[in-house]
Amino acid sequence: MKKNTKIFFTISILTIVSLMMVVIGNRQTDAQSGLDLLKITSIFETEDILLDEWTFYAREHLVDLNTEKKVQKYVKELQTMLPGWEWSYQETDQKWEVTAVPPTAKHRKETLQILATHTKQPVNAYIIYKVSGNEWNEEQKSFFTNVQFENRLADIFRGNPTVFSSVKGSAYDKMDEALPTLLAVLNAKEIEALKEENFMSVSAYSPLFSDSIENKKDNMNLQIGIRSEGMGGRTAIVVGTPIITIEY
Repeated sequence: MKKNTKIFFTISILTIVSLMMVVIGNRQTDAQSGLDLLKITSIFETEDILLDEWTFYAREHLVDLNTEKKVQKYVKELQTMLPGWEWSYQETDQKWEVTAVPPTAKHRKETLQILATHTKQPVNAYIIYKVSGNEWNEEQKSFFTNVQFENRLADIFRGNPTVFSSVKGSAYDKMDEALPTLLAVLNAKEIEALKEENFMSVSAYSPLFSDSIENKKDNMNLQIGIRSEGMGGRTAIVVGTPIITIEY
């Protein structure tokens, strides 16, 4: 069974990567980008799920920056708009990337990356902004609800980035009890599911989250992953919208 579980984990990760590429091409976010993350963390608190990790991930394809010169100019503009950030540069035969991190924030890690390929014109470039942490407290809530956060996104991105929010935690609930409870509190309708003895991966739709992914049968904007750690152990729970971006 352990071997089969590992196989299912691998399948799930590959599915996540594929879905991310689909979403990146088709989904855009609106204002108040951090609210989905706040909704999920609030449910974790209400349901007494011990939070282990959270991630806010935003990405934009810089389609109008089709030369290295244009991308490098954009990087210089960002450096002006984000004073005090530490910038580093890496280059290989295939690509170059710029990474920036702000002054250290307690219980939170921020990273900004600009990636561009070394290919024939046009250049393929992306900008990625990620905020993550292992603790959730009033400081983190304030960060995502402060107008400065939305202003930061407006400074970093040229258009509307694709946004993913994921939260990972654990509880003492049994796996077969945790799933229906989460679906109920999220007011979610199950669309697709992979259910094994010690592992469940469910795609669903919830009106709590505005954006969705079209599939063959219905729209989905929520993924739930649940893994049992055995008799007497905790149940690992991951919730993400529109898909999970934390390994589970």
